[in-house]
Amino acid sequence: MTTQTDQLQGKPAERVLSLDPKQNVKGVSNFARSMRRLRKHRMAIFGAVLLLFIFLYVLIGSLLIPESASIFNDPRRALQPPSAEHPFGTDVIGRDLLARTIYGGQVSLFIGVTAMLVQILVGTAVGLLAGYLGGIVDFLLMRLAEAMLSIPQLFLALIALRIFSDPTRFPDFTFMGRRFSSTMIVIVFVIGLTSWMRVSRIVRSVVLSVREQEYVTAAHSIGASSWRIIFRHVLPNCAAPIIVSATLGVATAILLEAYLGFLGLGVRAPTPTWGNIMGEANSYLDSWFYWFFPAVFIMLTVMGINFLGDGLRDAFDPRSLK
Repeated sequence: MTTQTDQLQGKPAERVLSLDPKQNVKGVSNFARSMRRLRKHRMAIFGAVLLLFIFLYVLIGSLLIPESASIFNDPRRALQPPSAEHPFGTDVIGRDLLARTIYGGQVSLFIGVTAMLVQILVGTAVGLLAGYLGGIVDFLLMRLAEAMLSIPQLFLALIALRIFSDPTRFPDFTFMGRRFSSTMIVIVFVIGLTSWMRVSRIVRSVVLSVREQEYVTAAHSIGASSWRIIFRHVLPNCAAPIIVSATLGVATAILLEAYLGFLGLGVRAPTPTWGNIMGEANSYLDSWFYWFFPAVFIMLTVMGINFLGDGLRDAFDPRSLK
């Protein structure tokens, strides 16, 4: 009669669990799985390639073309079409549009990224406090967010710029040898402080779910402080929606800066941006090259960010995958 031991001894060696930890399969974290899904998302990869092209354009271009080329004006060559000397043509006072789209792109991207950081910091803080503390704090913060959401963001930005863009109160400044308009910093905070409401509502909804989890209850039971629970247990679970909101927030900030620049209320001269270049071209629509190239860069940047944002959303939320 064959015993169970004899049967086990007769099994192939490869089917017996190895005790060598190097041969055992390691677990995969949720972040690693999300990155794997992101790498398989074709539109996200396409968006990342577009953004890489834009960043290389503004970075390598600034190494090849000096900033002086973007501010040197010669009225005799005003509104010249694209040529070998000026591939993108010249503007109304003869400045090279290739150089201006390079240095203007740096400012537009800086405004988009820094405004997004302000938006995420304020929105995350408000959402964490409202969702975790609840009660009167939740009521007041959410009513404030809803009140600001009921007012068009462009209208809020226009009012704030009228108040804080006075050149006599906020003079231009020089940084690393480059002169910048003070309105650049004003626009960063104006956009950031008028865009945090949706982020706060997203974070609050996640916190309301997370704070009821067993590990949060266990942390309370061992005497962990509220701040430790928020930053150690609650905030990490909000990372996925925050990353997606941050990505899309850059695109929103770049578009809003372009709107303001087109209306003549964006960053003042001498600092170029894609938006204020298009604002200058508003009176010279027949000179197609004047507005075409900055518009293309805005379109490619926003398209790349949106594609990458959609990929991040799908990667971090498996339920949205088909």
